[in-house]
Amino acid sequence: MTTASPTLKRARRLMQPTAAILLTVLLLGVPFMIIIFTAGKDQGAALNPDLSPPATWQLWSNLATVLDEGNMVQALFGSLLVMVPSVLLVLVLGSLASWILARRSSRSMAVLYALAISGIVLPPAVVTIVLLLRQLGLAGTAIGMISVYTGMYLSTVIFFVTGFIRTIPMELEEAARMDGAGPFRVFWKVIVPLLTPTLATASILICLYIWNDVFYALFVIGGRIDTLPLNLFDVASAGLYLQRWHMIFSYIILMSLPLLTVFVFLQRKIISGITSGAVK
Repeated sequence: MTTASPTLKRARRLMQPTAAILLTVLLLGVPFMIIIFTAGKDQGAALNPDLSPPATWQLWSNLATVLDEGNMVQALFGSLLVMVPSVLLVLVLGSLASWILARRSSRSMAVLYALAISGIVLPPAVVTIVLLLRQLGLAGTAIGMISVYTGMYLSTVIFFVTGFIRTIPMELEEAARMDGAGPFRVFWKVIVPLLTPTLATASILICLYIWNDVFYALFVIGGRIDTLPLNLFDVASAGLYLQRWHMIFSYIILMSLPLLTVFVFLQRKIISGITSGAVK
């Protein structure tokens, strides 16, 4: 039996990361380049978006035009109005529920945990949600939309956090109780600091879902509160950006910048939150 030469082994080791990098560039880099190149063109050159770079870059002027014509500032505040309270409520309620579910091992707690995470695989019924909000007088309001998002993504936080809390030694909580700490102080001083990477991961995922949501926002608050995706849908379908792909892609770039900024600052915590379960 012949063995592979060191040169062949080295070539095989290099092929795997090279193939992974090329695949990543193909899947992520090509769409990103199309968006940037199209956003930098004029209307005539952007009629058919492709990978050809613009002859004359007009990216900054297109971004300025979008800010001036697209009513983005009001839509930005609308998105923040529903996203920030939703994320805070989901993180607080989800982490508290996860702490209880992780520390209780009864059969009823197992049933509650299964019900709590069932929202990940069971899609919410839009018609039922809208009818219920109308009965409660919350349809078309920020409170109604916040309630919908909180209920939808609570399962995600419970799923993320419960498994992590189960890896935290009970001795840490017992030591805090022996020092006279109550339940809330134990949770706030002992559990929450350890949950920071996991909560950061859940936060960016939920922010991404809410920030880009059109479907549920259209039925619950459509026409009453302007969010960035709804505003883009309105201006594009109303003809303001009809066949103006350079403006649509410029809008998408501006809409993505806040989340991209958050990701840049939280990327280390996000990565550690994703890998923490495997490390422990």
